[in-house]
Amino acid sequence: MAFVRTQVYLTQEQHTSLKEEARKQGVSLAEFLRCVVDEYLHQAKPKEEFMQIVALGRSGRRDVSEKHDKYVAEALKSKHVR
Repeated sequence: MAFVRTQVYLTQEQHTSLKEEARKQGVSLAEFLRCVVDEYLHQAKPKEEFMQIVALGRSGRRDVSEKHDKYVAEALKSKHVR
C-alpha cells in the first residue's frame, strides 16, 4: 500500500485528543487517522449509493414524485440498507 504525505492543521485540543486515542489503541497518530478516515468513508458510502437510485425507473406508485423523501427515509430505516 502506498501512502501520500498529507499535511493538515488541527487545533491543539484536536491534536491532543487524537494523539491520546491513538496511544490508547497502541498505534501511531498517522495510523489512527487513516482508520478514522476509512471508517468515515465506509459509513458515508452506502447512503450516497442509495440516493443514486432516486428518480430511476418506475415504482408503480403514482405518488413517488410527491412523497419520494418519505419512501427514501423508509428504505434507509429498513434492515436492507447497510
